[in-house]
Amino acid sequence: MTEHVPILDAAEVERVIRNSLPMMENTGFVVESVAPGVATVRFGYRPWMLRPGGSVSGPVLMMAADTAMFAVILAHVGAEVMMLTANLNINFLRRAAPGDVLAEGRLLKLGRRLAVVEVLIRSDSSDALVAHVTGNYVLPWTNAE
Repeated sequence: MTEHVPILDAAEVERVIRNSLPMMENTGFVVESVAPGVATVRFGYRPWMLRPGGSVSGPVLMMAADTAMFAVILAHVGAEVMMLTANLNINFLRRAAPGDVLAEGRLLKLGRRLAVVEVLIRSDSSDALVAHVTGNYVLPWTNAE
């Protein structure tokens, strides 16, 4: 895999996401880190995240996954917010205990028109994977292959 070098840091990526997606305001969302080919986001625990039975809900995990995909792509292409989620496939692996949700997005391919990303989701209380996600974004411009 070609090494991708981020052009935005974690604070810049978070600013772009907050400015372009007002719905993120009450999610406890933070971009924790950006590194070559990787971005990690955290969703701070909120009681509304739970489903009946006391687990973090699937929609919250999907939001974390999509946000991690968006974050890692932004970090590597800049503040271009007109890209679109084209596919998101999620495998729920185990119960997500109440607590912060960590989603690590990894670039698998960053092409001219399509980015392919893998996301690993964990609860902050365990290193065990809660969900494994693959997805892709359609990019509206041409960047380096």
